[in-house]
Amino acid sequence: MLEPAVRIPPHDDTVIAFDRVSVIRNGNFLVRGLSWQVELDERWVILGPNGAGKTTLLNLASGRVHPSRGVAYVLGERLGRTDVNELRMRIGLSTGQFGERVPPDERVLDVVVTAAWSVVGRWRETYDPQDEGRARQLLGQLGMGSLVDREFGTLSEGERKRTLIARALMTDPELMLLDEPSAGLDLGGREDLIARLTELALDPDSPAMVLVTHHVEEIPPGFTHAMLLREGTITAAGPLGEVMTADNLSKTFGVPLTVDRFGDRFTARAA
Repeated sequence: MLEPAVRIPPHDDTVIAFDRVSVIRNGNFLVRGLSWQVELDERWVILGPNGAGKTTLLNLASGRVHPSRGVAYVLGERLGRTDVNELRMRIGLSTGQFGERVPPDERVLDVVVTAAWSVVGRWRETYDPQDEGRARQLLGQLGMGSLVDREFGTLSEGERKRTLIARALMTDPELMLLDEPSAGLDLGGREDLIARLTELALDPDSPAMVLVTHHVEEIPPGFTHAMLLREGTITAAGPLGEVMTADNLSKTFGVPLTVDRFGDRFTARAA
């Protein structure tokens, strides 16, 4: 499957536009010649084996890495020619690595509300009542309303993930990036989180979303597009139903696979 055509410079409804982008470190290509375009109303999932370039792609989309070659626009701003600190304020990012930076004694409400100042750990900064109200609203939407006064370190893994997603939504981002949000969750926690991500994905007022995962079972209903990565290059990209085939996934993961679809959910296993 060919990579989608990319318009450079992008139009107003394009949130990501990468044109033949490569990221090179110590002579090695982490991402090679990749072209990708994400529109405002799209929800993308990125799948691939370890080392495929998924995290590098997410770091590009969040403005934390610049391309070594090619042209990359995020929210209409060209990486390398814009203030990335201002750009990052327009992007919601939820990663497990960030969760490790949160002080364990930080109150759940403060984990979320401090996103308004883009800091970790509440200190002497003050927040408007509207900020605290929005944080409470988001935590309530994600099933954390009764835990706003709990310490972050006492939460279950699923509760931590939902808190971090609420934080990522705090600044009303134009782009939402989720790095393996279901990693480390048991079956119940995974299904609860997928249901909540489905609500977000189906909400027309939600930002454009990009979710990285290793497992097809973790794709929430409501996601519209998929990209499959192997060794830093795209093996398939486009509408979800067209991309999620046994041939494409077998090529991506390097083993013969069968893929089944049950409603809006997928499963994969060795052929």
